[in-house]
Amino acid sequence: MSETDTARSVTGEDEVVDLCRELIQIDTSNYGDHSGPGERKAAEYVAEKLAEVGLEPQIFESHPGRASTVARIEGEDPSRPALLIHGHTDVVPANADDWTHHPFSGEVADGCVWGRGAVDMKDMDAMTLAVVRDRLRSGRKPPRDIVLAFLADEEAGGTYGAKHLVRKHPELFEGVTEAISEVGGFSFTVSEQRRLYMIQTAEKGMHWMKLTVAGTAGHGSMIHRDNAITELSEAVARLGRHKFPVRVTKTTRAFLDELGDALGTELDPEDMESTLVRLGGIAKFIGATLSNTANPTQLGAGYKVNVIPGEATAHVDGRFLPGHEEEFLADLDRILGPNVRREDVHADKAVETSFDGALVGAMQSALLAEDPTAKAIPYMLSGGTDAKSFDDLGIRGFGFVPLKLPPELDFAGMFHGVDERVPVEGLQFGVRVLDRFIDLS
Repeated sequence: MSETDTARSVTGEDEVVDLCRELIQIDTSNYGDHSGPGERKAAEYVAEKLAEVGLEPQIFESHPGRASTVARIEGEDPSRPALLIHGHTDVVPANADDWTHHPFSGEVADGCVWGRGAVDMKDMDAMTLAVVRDRLRSGRKPPRDIVLAFLADEEAGGTYGAKHLVRKHPELFEGVTEAISEVGGFSFTVSEQRRLYMIQTAEKGMHWMKLTVAGTAGHGSMIHRDNAITELSEAVARLGRHKFPVRVTKTTRAFLDELGDALGTELDPEDMESTLVRLGGIAKFIGATLSNTANPTQLGAGYKVNVIPGEATAHVDGRFLPGHEEEFLADLDRILGPNVRREDVHADKAVETSFDGALVGAMQSALLAEDPTAKAIPYMLSGGTDAKSFDDLGIRGFGFVPLKLPPELDFAGMFHGVDERVPVEGLQFGVRVLDRFIDLS
């Protein structure tokens, strides 16, 4: 057998694990300040893998080391609207001492690939590469054009990745109307007869903000009524303990209806505590989609124990539901009070699309072909993704990373967590589903 024949005989299922491992082994930690290694090496790795099967990928570097890779696959009918498959190659930092296996080893153990990015989201990057390489080696064109984008900087808001490309190179996405990407498509086992696959159709908006209180500096031994730390601490405590009202969006209503049907009970969004207990790990995702949230994450003030500082600061991660940004900001100002200055560090919109159309049908059909107990349902993500940037181009985004998971695996808890890992069988399942999905889309 020739080298060419050997290459053609390699399937996506054969190589997806190695692709995932090799991507994890490239440290792309994003600290949000350009102090990390950057994504250039990962961008070059992806470009090489795509070029090997005949594509002409382009690398776009928005800042030294901050690089993204884009390629277009010609479909059978280029006149049809194109599909975007996008993923990010950066990851949040990891402390190796906290992990069972080194976070950048890509080790395979206990039936899983371990490492930072195994869940968020080098698993999908690897599955996409595996499917595309398999299809191009075997000469199987997709029904329509597909744009592939492997992006930098998603973990810090996408400024040097998706946002850069959308603003500076929108022509790359000419004709694209729909997209799939991260944080959706994984299974939640209800029973032996039913697995729900949660498709992300909405995500909350964000206001990452800095709070500042100015006071009067002075000697630490004096009685001091104008202490910036005291004022700020009281405001931050009020905010951190505030319970925002429940607001049920159309996506969350659809999710609750589908979940209630699967569980055989009607779910009341005003009394979700008992329901969330039944959801296991995915409760972390769902609980935060019932209201706006504002979590204090950083505090800063002072430089010496006997000096009262003239200023104190805090940072807050604020997230708002689609259609509720104005209410959220008004609540913030009321809770914080007039002495706290609020300024955005990073802000982005909420997005929401309906759970219908041919693309949704293709997801359901592809899942059913590999899992007869599958049912796709919509849900809202409490965090954010690069879908926000592509929404600026009118691209309808879905979270669809198809993974059939063991019911005991706390998959949701591994996003940005310790001991991130993805089952080998899950990756192979995802390759099969994505391949079918492309044919049906």
